Amino acid sequence: MEAIKKFDAYPKTLEDFRIKTLGGGTITVLASLAMIFLFASEIQDYLTPGVDEQLFVDTTRGSKLKINLDVVFPKIGCDFLSLDAQDVSGEQQIAIEHNVYKRRLDLETGKPIDDPVKHTVGETAKVVNNTELDAVQTCGSCYGAETEDRKCCNTCEEVKQQYIKKSWKFVATTVEQCRGELLSEDQQRVLSEGCQIYGYLEVNRVGGSFHIAPGKSFSLNHIHVHDVQPFATTDFNITHTVRHLSFGRNVPGKTDPMDGVVGVAEKGSEMFQYYIKIVPTTFARVDGSTFVTNQFSVTRHSKVVSAMMGEGGMPGVFFSYELAPVMVKYQEKEKSFGHFASGLCAIIGGVFTVAGMLDKMIYNSAKIIQQKTELGKTG
Repeated sequence: MEAIKKFDAYPKTLEDFRIKTLGGGTITVLASLAMIFLFASEIQDYLTPGVDEQLFVDTTRGSKLKINLDVVFPKIGCDFLSLDAQDVSGEQQIAIEHNVYKRRLDLETGKPIDDPVKHTVGETAKVVNNTELDAVQTCGSCYGAETEDRKCCNTCEEVKQQYIKKSWKFVATTVEQCRGELLSEDQQRVLSEGCQIYGYLEVNRVGGSFHIAPGKSFSLNHIHVHDVQPFATTDFNITHTVRHLSFGRNVPGKTDPMDGVVGVAEKGSEMFQYYIKIVPTTFARVDGSTFVTNQFSVTRHSKVVSAMMGEGGMPGVFFSYELAPVMVKYQEKEKSFGHFASGLCAIIGGVFTVAGMLDKMIYNSAKIIQQKTELGKTG
């Protein structure tokens, strides 16, 4: 036992030779509080799994890409908006209706007018006017666009639909049924309400684009066309707010760069374009579960659509996306207990040592000041 005592690195002093000061007690309390705070922080850090990032070539094969969107148009009604998508393979989705919803908004307050109802986005309202009352007695001309199922065209809308079936260009000014025709109730709401379009769509996992634009959409000689009649393109204010846009599930700790983006049409009818780079992402949790999603970056551009100024295009919000050939993998990992224990020892030892140095400095300074004061009194 006496031999072991020789290795004692913590020799004790007698209580009679110990001096306790006010400064030492204050520093001890502050050091204890600091150690408790750092101790709690170390425990929280230990219980939070660490995340490692890896980057490698994407060899996965996914059939579909899910696009979640929520866009608000405060200056244009739902009855005249169309959501369409197309990809580099040539596949087109016109007037997408599956899993897409529209909500009418008040033009002044922006609040919903009614409960959200699932609609066909881009659905054209049925025109009701006095011409239909005489449909039984008369048989209007379809101007060469007659088909087996429809021989008579008594309304402007019927002529327009027949022209679309024939893939012909429709000009309302040359059609007798369109002259003096009143706007339907749905068409009157186009410029007196706002609209919120939200939901999701599934597209092929290749590069492509989707857009929300005014007018009924259709394909004319393999060209995508939006029919905005009886309005003009300059009548539409495409000011919008992208409340949310994502391509799959959200990655913990990451935010979507498009959330909250506002596009303001300051010069009349404008075309807003967003160019998106998608990075496939895999997130592996500590419990072994994994899920595949996507992150993305975006750049934006806008221009005024005016035939007088020679600007091509059409008013609307257009999203073009490309998929990166690499994948990011986030791997959650538990932290080792040894690292946690060494961190605690470093906290306790470091704070104790620094506090001892401060106490010694304050004690010696006070002692020197006291000695000088006593010498001054003696002199």
